[in-house]
Parts: sequence; C-alpha cells; structure tokens
Amino acid sequence: MTSSAVDPLRLAAERRRYFLALFAALAVALHAAEFLLPSPAPWFRLGIANILALTALFLYDGRAAWSVNLTRILVGALLLGTFLSPRFAMSLAGGVAATALMVGSRRLLGDRLSPVGVSVIAAAGHTFGQFVIARWLLIQHAGLWHLLPFFLLLAVITGIGNGFAADWLIRQLRKHPAFASPVCKGAA
Repeated sequence: MTSSAVDPLRLAAERRRYFLALFAALAVALHAAEFLLPSPAPWFRLGIANILALTALFLYDGRAAWSVNLTRILVGALLLGTFLSPRFAMSLAGGVAATALMVGSRRLLGDRLSPVGVSVIAAAGHTFGQFVIARWLLIQHAGLWHLLPFFLLLAVITGIGNGFAADWLIRQLRKHPAFASPVCKGAA
C-alpha cells in the first residue's frame, strides 16, 4: 500500500479496506475454531467472532460491522460445509438480528453505550433471531419458547465477555497510528 501523504482520504480508504479484510478473515478463523470446540450447551456457541464485528463498528461504522458479520457467516458456512443448511439459516438470522441491533443501538445511543452494552444487546438479538428460525424451520412447537430465558441468560453472559474483549481490542487498536487519525472514520 503506497499512497501519497498528500492524499489522506485515499490512504484512509485503503487502510479501511485492509483492516476490514483482516477483521473478516480473523472472524472467519474464530468462527471455524469455535465450530470445532465442544459447545457449553446444545445449540449454543460463545460467539467470539462477534468481537471483530464490534471492533469494526466502534472503529469505523455500521457498514463495516455488516461487512465483517455477513462475510464471516457466508465464508464460514462455505468453509465448514453448512451453507444452505438449517445451521446456516440460524446463523444468518442470528447474525442479521445481532448486527441490526448492534448498529441501531450504536446510532441511537452513540458513545453513551460501551462495547459491553452493545455486545449484550447483540447477543440477545442473536439468540432471539435463532429462536425465530428454529421455531419456523426445526421445532414447530410452542414449548421451544420455554428455553428462551435460559439461552438469553447464556447470551448475556457471553455478550459481557465478548464486549470486554472487544473493548480491550478497540483500546489497543486506537493506540495504533492507523486508527488515531480522525480521517479513518470518514473513509468509505
């Protein structure tokens, strides 16, 4: 990446592309690694790949978070062989709900909501999105909703953990010169 110091907007746009590609690749790797680990409860994952979407949201904007999450879901499904399966549908529904709530809460509340708060909201949205798809596609019984409070509790716990991890990562990256410039937010 060679760019003139005269053109800071072009440099910021290139940096944004490179960092978002890195965030997406890391999210896919974390998604695949988590897929291989045993889950703490049936149908439940820790969601550590969402740390990168949160980081993209706080360092850039909502569009960046959508890019990271949708890339992670699609590439992860292709890599793991779950594309167009019920697992993929649940992951996509949860990811879309989580990202929409993440971006919406960030736009609505701005800096009044920390990465931990945004992460908890996203985790709850992810769980609810998955339950809607599970009810629609897999378990067509109203008793499924009795499991929702248990899974929401797990989601809040993992959301807090992922939020603290994202907060730490965001603070570390903001020390880097590439993120210190106010131009990095405005580059598209």
